[in-house]
Amino acid sequence: MILQKVLCIIIGYVFGLFQTGFIIGKMNHIDIRDYGSGNSGTTNAMRTLGKKSGFLTFFGDALKAVFAIGVTYIIFHNICENHMFVIALYTGLGVILGHNFPFYMNFKGGKGIATSAGVIFALMFYDWKFIVLGALTFFIALILTKYVSFSSLCLMTGFFVEMIVWGQLNMVHNLHSDDKIEVYILTGIMMVLSYIRHKENIKRLINGTERKIGQKKED
Repeated sequence: MILQKVLCIIIGYVFGLFQTGFIIGKMNHIDIRDYGSGNSGTTNAMRTLGKKSGFLTFFGDALKAVFAIGVTYIIFHNICENHMFVIALYTGLGVILGHNFPFYMNFKGGKGIATSAGVIFALMFYDWKFIVLGALTFFIALILTKYVSFSSLCLMTGFFVEMIVWGQLNMVHNLHSDDKIEVYILTGIMMVLSYIRHKENIKRLINGTERKIGQKKED
């Protein structure tokens, strides 16, 4: 099944290359990477181009993960019938890599949170718990702190922890026992990538200079 997993990463990477924020920026005659935080993700699109562009960026970046996982399901579900959960995660990792590090943009893409949310949403078709607790984790952290970056890191950390806890308790539906370690590693990589892409946000959180949601730059 190694070939199928490699193909899933490649297929996911190709889907990840669709940079919603960058495209919306070009439609508004700017390179969004020249503004704000310098990435093409949801938060920067919202702060640079407004809420409508931010929401469009989020849904576009999330849906590309859903579509990619749907495509690999169609291709591989007959071959890897009992291993589709791990197949979905390999695809999701590929999408995140394509989104974060698009080769045609000098590997300067987004931070991968909207895309990761799309991966978690797609897993709903295998186990609904991840999307429910993921949403609760993110929005509770956001309501309490008003920091999008901190809430995003809570989402990804929670996803990793939940996967291990439920996996060890055999409470993840459709997860083959032989795939557990791989699944833990894949979700761990996704979490680490989110921390790497948020390293500047983490520094500002520690220094108390990170902008809260709705806060003006000049404040």
